[in-house]
Amino acid sequence: MKIWLFLLEFSLVVLLPISGLFALTRQFQMLQQNSYFPSRYGGWVKTAFLPAMAGQIVLAVLLFFLVLKAPVALSVMLCAFLLGFRIARAVSTQKKSIKKLVFTARIKRLYATAAVWYLLLALAVHFSKGTLSSFLFLFLMIFVFVTPLTALFCRTVNAPLETAVSHWYVRDAKRILRERPDLIVIGVTGSYGKTSTKFILSRLLSEKYNVVATPQSFNTPMGVVRTIRQDLQPQTQIFICEMGAKNRGDIKEICDIVHPRYGVITSVGPQHLETFRTVDNVFATKFELADAVLQNGGEVFVNGDSAELMRRIDPSRYKVYGTNPTFPFCANGLTCGRNGSAFTLSFDGRELAISCPLLGMHSVLNLTGAAAVALTLGVSDRDLCFASASLRPTEHRLELKPWLNGSLMIDDAYNANPEGCMEAVRVLSHFENMQKVIITPGLVELGDKEEEYNTKLGIAAAEICDIIILVGKNRSKPIYDGAISQGFARDRLHVAAGFQEAAAIYAALADANTVALLENDLPDNYLY
Repeated sequence: MKIWLFLLEFSLVVLLPISGLFALTRQFQMLQQNSYFPSRYGGWVKTAFLPAMAGQIVLAVLLFFLVLKAPVALSVMLCAFLLGFRIARAVSTQKKSIKKLVFTARIKRLYATAAVWYLLLALAVHFSKGTLSSFLFLFLMIFVFVTPLTALFCRTVNAPLETAVSHWYVRDAKRILRERPDLIVIGVTGSYGKTSTKFILSRLLSEKYNVVATPQSFNTPMGVVRTIRQDLQPQTQIFICEMGAKNRGDIKEICDIVHPRYGVITSVGPQHLETFRTVDNVFATKFELADAVLQNGGEVFVNGDSAELMRRIDPSRYKVYGTNPTFPFCANGLTCGRNGSAFTLSFDGRELAISCPLLGMHSVLNLTGAAAVALTLGVSDRDLCFASASLRPTEHRLELKPWLNGSLMIDDAYNANPEGCMEAVRVLSHFENMQKVIITPGLVELGDKEEEYNTKLGIAAAEICDIIILVGKNRSKPIYDGAISQGFARDRLHVAAGFQEAAAIYAALADANTVALLENDLPDNYLY
């Protein structure tokens, strides 16, 4: 009997906290994907975790009942099985995740805090007696099974340390930049198009300069700071800094670190309205970059085709690019197809014939804005044309690639804005005499406009596509309704729970004459 009692205590004091640590992987993953903001993480908990909480409650009650009522040997075996099942389920969930947890130093510190907290509770249970022991065991169960509570607890405990670490990193990045007064810093922001413009600009400028740009979608203060500390070298001449924002003051915070000499504002539109509330707030935030650049005596390049942007500015203060012939930098005569796009770039009374393997009018606008900066910084016409022809689509942004059963995929998985979404559907329409399919979960973070824009996406898809595959049975409903309103056949409209199921549906109907638009591959915190 003693050995069984030992094994039971081992299960409860050791395996129970370990299962909690494994279950926390999902919570830390969502906390990370929501930029560690409790309000945004809480939104995911409310919409996705709480509906599934019933299973956790049943498991917790069952374990509690086993400990109090069941024979010891049976309790050991069932506890071990249930906790093992919980650990295996946590591992399986992570393997199936679209955007997996990244084990950064911050995440490791969160795990360490959780492990210490679980250890303290387990030791308290072990050394206590009677009613106190039962109470502490219940307390341990709550933190082990209500994992969002533990995740927020660990974040709160670590907050002072994380603030101190962040401040040290920022000070170090500022020191590095102070030691490089010759470095040209270019800020790039916008509601959409900023990442693509950044990569295009980096390629064009690399014809003349040694360039470093923030990688991937690194556009937060700490992402910028990390790039400065890890990637800037003595030979670096230009640093291109993407600047993202979800609240007023976010762009200014980055500008106060890097002090940009040039700025590119690609667009202003209804993006992140859940936090910005209005497009006016979006505009004010994006133009924090313009304010900083002009204060530094620099130049700001703005996209004149962004209606929300142009109606709020005095164009004489900026270098405007777009498709209007009156703009200082103008793209016209666009043609596009399987091989990309070709257009004429007009500036300073001259014209350049540009060819590039990019798709879509917004890609051409991104290239035009980048070309305007490159020409201003002395890149030659010849080098500009060569660099444009050698561009590669930004990963997951209208990237054309082979896919299932010999079909084609237009991978636009990182696009998440209304204008870009509609442009991607228009690009799909250029593939004549092919079966056209869209796979999408729709648009997010548009506040009270989200349903409206997703309905419009459904209407546009119904006009262009032969097959529509939606991802997320609840979130995608406005797209479904929009397509049905146009008389789209229900047997050609599919709804999948996740992207793996969507891919399986597509594989059953795709052939070499099929082209699929993968539009907005949402991370796990949005799929429900």
